[in-house]
Amino acid sequence: MANNGRQRVFIVSALIVAVLVAIGAAFPERFGSAASSALSGISHYFGWFYLFSVFGFVVFLLTLACSKYGKIRLGPQDSSPSYSFFSWVSMLLAAGFGVGLVFYGMAEPMTHFLEPPYGDVEGGTEEAARYAIQYSFFNWGIHQWAAFSVVGLIIAYYQFRKGQAGLVSNVLSSMTAKRPKMRKLGPALDVFAVVATVMGVATSIGLAVLQINGGLHAVFGVEEGMTWQFIIMGAMFLCYMVSTWSGLDKGIKRLSNLNMALCFALMFYVLFTGPTVAIL
Repeated sequence: MANNGRQRVFIVSALIVAVLVAIGAAFPERFGSAASSALSGISHYFGWFYLFSVFGFVVFLLTLACSKYGKIRLGPQDSSPSYSFFSWVSMLLAAGFGVGLVFYGMAEPMTHFLEPPYGDVEGGTEEAARYAIQYSFFNWGIHQWAAFSVVGLIIAYYQFRKGQAGLVSNVLSSMTAKRPKMRKLGPALDVFAVVATVMGVATSIGLAVLQINGGLHAVFGVEEGMTWQFIIMGAMFLCYMVSTWSGLDKGIKRLSNLNMALCFALMFYVLFTGPTVAIL
């Protein structure tokens, strides 16, 4: 029965994603305009709710960590961490942020540096540089992780502590047990989570392909276009399948550690080839 429910969630999610992809491919400009309008509308009417929510997440997590509940393990009480701290952080960054951090880690502060938000300071100045870094820290710092942590913590608690499947609908199991009518919302929530995840991953993959193609063009003169973008996407798909097939320990862990090592190498290269003093 559970497998049938999951199959329905998969089929419905796949159909919705396929319809969205078809509409986007057939009417790219209209689809992009509609998406931009929806984002602007949500930001305008619910921006305040977003800011209060993220701040509330930070306060909630700090309170939870400092209370007696912070000692609860996400697994059996006598369990120990399966990975080292370095590997754990590497997997969080590589699998959690990925190309989003690589792309926006540079693009976002540079955008704010040249055009500071709300025109508070003059662009291209030292003050604008500090302003840009502050905005970037807000988007990629504690508040960003807090939003991820709340959802991840809830799902992880039910999956590793209570032994349930890692589904969004299982989070509501205690509520649906008392209100049987709410059980019908479970599959809908799972479908929504799948579609939202796919759309987010699609954005990251799209950025990655464009970024890699642009880098190859700048360094090696590779042509920017659909041909090379499909080749890059195929190479990424191959790497993804190899890492997934190899498993969490051999594939994703080693790939994440390699990513982190390259990240540190790039960071130190930029630092020491500098201007070192200005960066510090």
